[in-house]
Amino acid sequence: MVIVGDDPASRVYVNNKKKACEACSIMSEEYALPAETAEEELLALVDTLNKREDIHGILVQLPLPKHIDSQKVLLAIDYRKDVDAFHPVNVGKIMIGNFDFLPCTPAGVMELIRLTGIEVAGKECVVVGRSNIVGKPQAMLLLHQNGTVTICHSKTKNLAEVCRRADILVAAVGKANFITADMVKPGAIVIDVGMNRVDGKLCGDVKFDEVSQIASAITPVPGGVGPMTIAMLMKNTVKAASLKLDTLR
Repeated sequence: MVIVGDDPASRVYVNNKKKACEACSIMSEEYALPAETAEEELLALVDTLNKREDIHGILVQLPLPKHIDSQKVLLAIDYRKDVDAFHPVNVGKIMIGNFDFLPCTPAGVMELIRLTGIEVAGKECVVVGRSNIVGKPQAMLLLHQNGTVTICHSKTKNLAEVCRRADILVAAVGKANFITADMVKPGAIVIDVGMNRVDGKLCGDVKFDEVSQIASAITPVPGGVGPMTIAMLMKNTVKAASLKLDTLR
């Protein structure tokens, strides 16, 4: 795990991932670099980790300082060690459905939906948000399971009406309490990916108190998608180690 700078949220995330590694008996190493670290220095570290046989997964915590090109850094990670599944090779594999790793948050969402016992196939699925990290891959994973998928964004017209069609609604817009009860179909499954702070308290994109009254299943914030994201990171790391072992046999 590589962290650059002293962003408080990033520090919390990295600490949680370290604890998860320890719980799973996965060796973890942290490289905490100062905010003024040069891009070339970070790329050199990634190259060193790429070459290490005892390292199976590399995670560079985002966001990076503004003077560092995040895409250049992510592209430098060996796609076989890309346990965040952000490398274009892994993104392409997800697109065609022949993947080794899945982005951790969308994968966690799919696991939560699976645990409800409800089939995605044939369901109306609405994803609010189109980021490369969550929204787009989330839509693709729902599509792979034969959901009928709509992606909503800032230019979507009649957003509330579109959301009300959803049997499965995934909120990943990054705006506190954005999804309200009048936007949710009674009995829908509502997955809240948002992580926002209001008056110092964590909250999601969904107005939980009112939406929970009409949804058949809903995830809280904190304690919902977040822990699943870390669990899927551990799963990807084990998969990377397994794939490496297969090449040595």
